[in-house]
Amino acid sequence: MLALVRLCLLLVCLKGSAAEAELTPPHDLFMLTLNTNYTLTWDWDQSAAGSDSATFTVQYAGNHQLKKRNPKWTTVCAETSGRSCDLTRSGLNYLGLYTVRVQTNMNGSHSVWKSLQFCPDKDAAIGPPSKVQLGVSGSTLDIFITDPQNSSNGSMKEQLNKLYYEIVYWEQPKDGKGSTPMTMTTDVTMLTLSKVEPWTRYCVQIRSHDDFYNKSSTFTQPLCTQTEGVVPWWKIFLFFLLSLVSCFLVVLLFLYGSHRCFQMCKATFLPNEKLPSYIKQHEGDYPCLIVSDCELDLCDPVIVCPESAILMNNPAVDSAAPPAGLDQDRSGRHSRQNSSSSGDSGVYSAGGNSAGLQPKVASTFTDVNPLFNSEKLNMLSMNSEFKVSPVVQDEGVVDMEV
Repeated sequence: MLALVRLCLLLVCLKGSAAEAELTPPHDLFMLTLNTNYTLTWDWDQSAAGSDSATFTVQYAGNHQLKKRNPKWTTVCAETSGRSCDLTRSGLNYLGLYTVRVQTNMNGSHSVWKSLQFCPDKDAAIGPPSKVQLGVSGSTLDIFITDPQNSSNGSMKEQLNKLYYEIVYWEQPKDGKGSTPMTMTTDVTMLTLSKVEPWTRYCVQIRSHDDFYNKSSTFTQPLCTQTEGVVPWWKIFLFFLLSLVSCFLVVLLFLYGSHRCFQMCKATFLPNEKLPSYIKQHEGDYPCLIVSDCELDLCDPVIVCPESAILMNNPAVDSAAPPAGLDQDRSGRHSRQNSSSSGDSGVYSAGGNSAGLQPKVASTFTDVNPLFNSEKLNMLSMNSEFKVSPVVQDEGVVDMEV
């Protein structure tokens, strides 16, 4: 009975082994790497499975685990339908040695494992600098390099402490003629190229190197810039002159704009024309204003001097003959007034001679006060209440009452 059971188990194992042998395993395993990014790729013959779809399982283990009786395999991709598996986040040590294997699964059956030995330090490729910048300082050329980055955005110098860079630079061709490329190496990320010509355009390419396993990256894309030199004095003077003229024009435009703005505001809020235009067009059709008594108080004062003072101040009157109708008494009074020895002053009565004095009063206005012009006389004549009456005073001065 025991022998029969053993025979059945043996048949089952042989049948399972035959089914696994019939399923085609993956082939052409390849590890695609860059710095610390690892991706396992493979190929598989679909024609052997017909219309059925197959899946794949990927595992890895350290080579030191393979020496144990029951090694520990870590599954990275289980039952994946693709032809690749990303091992970047699997925690592989850059200096470790690993075995990676892949198996085909279809309808509950499994193929044999296909394995690959992988050492990141030896097999992983390194990339070029992640960033390159050029700076010009006079006639020198400054180069700024950013280290290649690993999967955690750190510098690859954390894994490759002997990493350095190869720099190739050359003069950009002019008329189809270029200079011979020059090469230099450095392990720093900032350097200055002093052996360059001023006012010349140069191009630079850089790649990474590691000598332990003789690994090199590809070159970066060419980056070009032009060097500078000493600026001639005439250029400095020209720039200064242009800047001075520009500042003057800006100030002039500002002042002109401010003046125009002020004039517009003044014309808007404080116009020069006090009367509207339609009133000024008919200005001659309006009657003149009548001067009131209050406005007469604002006129200049008028002083009427006696006839004796007028005769003394007016030579033309003294030399003229006395008008007709004057009697000897008046001439005698003239002589008494002109006499300096007499202390009595003559007194004139308002009656009899008032008609003869009125013309003298009018002439006295114009002779004594020249500022009293014709325009003021017209204003006085328009006032119907204006009256002139001589008043006899003791001192011989004739006053006018208004």
